[in-house]
Amino acid sequence: MDHKEVALRGKSISKAIEAKEPSSSILKLLNELKDGIRPTEDLLRQTKIGVTVNKLRQHADPAVASLATRMVTKWREDVKNSKGVASRPKPSSASNGTSSPAPVPSKTASPAAPTSAPAAAKPKHGVAPEKRNAKTDNIKYQVTGDEQRDNCVRLMYDGLAYMSDESPADILTTARAVENAAYDGAGSRVNDAYKAKIKSLFSNLKNKSSVHLRKRVQSGEITPKRFATMTHEEMKSDERKAADEKLEKENMNNAMVAQVEKSISKEFQCGKCKKRMVSYSQAQTRSADEPMTTFCECMNCGNRWKFS
Repeated sequence: MDHKEVALRGKSISKAIEAKEPSSSILKLLNELKDGIRPTEDLLRQTKIGVTVNKLRQHADPAVASLATRMVTKWREDVKNSKGVASRPKPSSASNGTSSPAPVPSKTASPAAPTSAPAAAKPKHGVAPEKRNAKTDNIKYQVTGDEQRDNCVRLMYDGLAYMSDESPADILTTARAVENAAYDGAGSRVNDAYKAKIKSLFSNLKNKSSVHLRKRVQSGEITPKRFATMTHEEMKSDERKAADEKLEKENMNNAMVAQVEKSISKEFQCGKCKKRMVSYSQAQTRSADEPMTTFCECMNCGNRWKFS
C-alpha cells in the first residue's frame, strides 16, 4: 500500500470505531492493513496510522486489542531496525580524498564510547524466563471486575509468561483474550465448564514441552477463540504425541502376548507403597533364547512395572 491507501484505511478504521461497528469489521480492516503495509518512519508519520491503531490496544474486545498490540509492536521494531541500517557511519575523508588523521586524545578528555559495537537491545523485562509470572512481572490482572475471572486471567498470564521473552503488556493482552474466549465458550458464566477449561489451558501452557504452543498462541497463529476450544490431544507437542504413540504401541504389544496365570508373591516389593503384595506373570516378549519378561502389579496400590 502507498501513503494514500494507508491513510484511507486509517480513516475507515476511525469511522468504524466511531460508528461502533462490530469487532469483526475492525478485525478485517486491521488484517488487511497488517498484510499490505511496509512500515517506515515517513509512512507512519505522514499517515498517522500508528496513532490510529495504537488506540485500539485498549479496545473492549480482547481480540482487537491483541491484534492491534502485535501490529504496533512489529511496526516499531521494523522502523527501529531500518533506521539502524540507514544510520551506519561512513568513514570521513579530507577534501583531497585522503583519510583525515584521527585526533590525538588529551589526557584529561573522557574516553569516547566505541562506535564499532552495535548497541545492545533493551530487554522487554527484567525477570528470568523460567521465573516469570504475574507477581514477578508486577502485573495488575484485575481487569474483568469479577474476582474469579481475574484469577483466571492471572493463570493465563502465568502460563503464557513461562519461558517467554515477550513484554508484560503484550502477554496480558493475550491472557485477557484467552480468558474472555473461555468465558464466552462457557455461556458467559463462571461455571464448572469454564473452570475446567481454564485449568486445562493453564496446565498445557505450563508444560515444559509446550514451547511451540505458547509461542503460537502469543503470536496469534492460534487465535484465542481457537485455543479455548482445542482438546488436550490437539495441544500436545509433536514430541509428546510421538512418545504417547510409542507407549500405546508397547502396551498393545504387551496385551497381545500370551501370558501365564498370575501368581501372588511376597518376593517382590512395590517401589511405591513398599508393600509385599505383588501379583506377577511372565511372558516371552522377545526371541526364544532371551529371558522372559516379568510383569508385576501391586495388589495394594495398583502400581505396575516390569523387568527382564
